[in-house]
Amino acid sequence: MQNNTDIIFEEIIGENGNLGLITLNRPSVLNALNHSMFMSLDKYLKEWEQAVSIKAIVIRAAEGRAFCAGGDIRYAYEKGLAKDPSLPHFFRDEYRLNQYIYHYSKPYIALMNGITMGGGVGISIHGSHRIGTKRLSFSMPETGIGFFPDVGATYFLTRLPGKIGFYLGLTGARIPYNDCLAAGLIDQVIAEDSLQDLINKLAGASLEKNAEATISDICNQFTVPVEKSVLMEHEAEINACFSKNTIEEIFAALENYPSEWCQEVLSVLQKKSPTSLKITLRQLQLGKKLNFDECMKLEYRLTNRFLHNLDFFEGVRAAIIDKDQQPKWQPSTLEEVKASNIESYFLPLENELIE
Repeated sequence: MQNNTDIIFEEIIGENGNLGLITLNRPSVLNALNHSMFMSLDKYLKEWEQAVSIKAIVIRAAEGRAFCAGGDIRYAYEKGLAKDPSLPHFFRDEYRLNQYIYHYSKPYIALMNGITMGGGVGISIHGSHRIGTKRLSFSMPETGIGFFPDVGATYFLTRLPGKIGFYLGLTGARIPYNDCLAAGLIDQVIAEDSLQDLINKLAGASLEKNAEATISDICNQFTVPVEKSVLMEHEAEINACFSKNTIEEIFAALENYPSEWCQEVLSVLQKKSPTSLKITLRQLQLGKKLNFDECMKLEYRLTNRFLHNLDFFEGVRAAIIDKDQQPKWQPSTLEEVKASNIESYFLPLENELIE
């Protein structure tokens, strides 16, 4: 089967149908997704959805530190600085792929082993089965680079218990496998050294009757004991502080809450882009009332506006290009961010993601 070196597509011969096996293969850059990878994924997923011989899809990563650290932000940064008019297509194709995975008609099993951030979340969490290992490290760190949590985060973050999703989206907190399971970001945890055995077992299983339940039962054969979630120990603090209607009120609630942990969270938030924080809060508030496709449509609107926002390029510069970790946000304070400017990000586009 034809492959490019960044992403490998194989058909694993199986019982009553084959597995479509996808391997992300850019370990030197933590499997960051480039545009050609999006297009290859879209192409093969469509072919395999129509192929009678394919019974399910498995996506994994080559051995290394990450499942996928996200989209290729350096690429977006360079295209943006060059005023390349094709840049919105990078995100358009990514978001349409996220939608396609969400609506995929065959089982889609994501094996999340290692760092899983941003765009890596978008090609895994929307599948029918989200399987983590103890090496899983999840985050949506976009507010730290002057952006917003995208790839469907408008939908999945707002469906987590209480205000956990608001906390994760605004702070960009990195959480381990046990917190992911407790929050409902993954379905099961298996041992890293069982990944190949799981693939073999799935290939050898008949999925003709109740495929999703059969796959879950097979995954259960490889599950391992899970440590208690540290994140959920702070659920009361998160719900109390992140249920506020404005970022200013969230800051005040964290400052006044009698908890050292809340002070640490406040310190983290104070380093984020003020514009990103206000837009992200509004995004998540709206997301609770929208279906998945409406959420993706909203995100494409936001992205098109962020690509003209200096904070995005300054945030990428500070985090990825110069790595000085000293972004100079414009505006630099919450007070300077005008409500009218925030609302302008959410207005309809001339060319929407979904027409």
